[in-house]
Amino acid sequence: MRERTIYFIFTDTGTYLSRLINFCTNNTLNHVSICFDHELKEVYSFGRINPKNPFSGGFVREDIRGDFLKNSKCAVYTMNITEEDYVSIRHHIKEIEKRASDYKYNFVGLIGILLKIEIQRSNALFCSQFVATVLQDTETFKLAKPTNFVTPADIREQSELQLIYQGRLGDYPKHRLAEDDLFELPKQSIFNSLSQKLKEFVVR
Repeated sequence: MRERTIYFIFTDTGTYLSRLINFCTNNTLNHVSICFDHELKEVYSFGRINPKNPFSGGFVREDIRGDFLKNSKCAVYTMNITEEDYVSIRHHIKEIEKRASDYKYNFVGLIGILLKIEIQRSNALFCSQFVATVLQDTETFKLAKPTNFVTPADIREQSELQLIYQGRLGDYPKHRLAEDDLFELPKQSIFNSLSQKLKEFVVR
């Protein structure tokens, strides 16, 4: 069965709201987004619609190289899923996107996490609740709690996730492997890659 790769971006913008969420969850990197390409161009989450207004929250397609996010601390992970799950996740997100104006950011839900009170709200999600919601029916992604209690840390703890980059989000390498991945490659693959580059250099 064909596998597809999706990406998770965990960020900390250092804003007052980010610090509040860090306090509520007792963790850092408390914003999570889901992405469908290695260059991180197609990125979705629930967050600020207007970067200058922390209370203008809802469904967003994010620009990781925009002024608001590029200086964020981040960790980027991958997860392999089936083609069927990939199609299902994309469809779920597109359905939310079609009705984006009906959705709002679930600020009250953050208080529910802090107080450990289940608060159900219609068409209101926070970032990790959004990610958990679009992934909850997949074979790979499993959580032992309701989506309205899921934090970014819960998602990062999924054993299927693989870390590929950590650092400043604006420095994310679009075309090269993370350094750790390079050392995990078979030695023959590294040798072949270096040999090819040497040949290209000689030809020039």
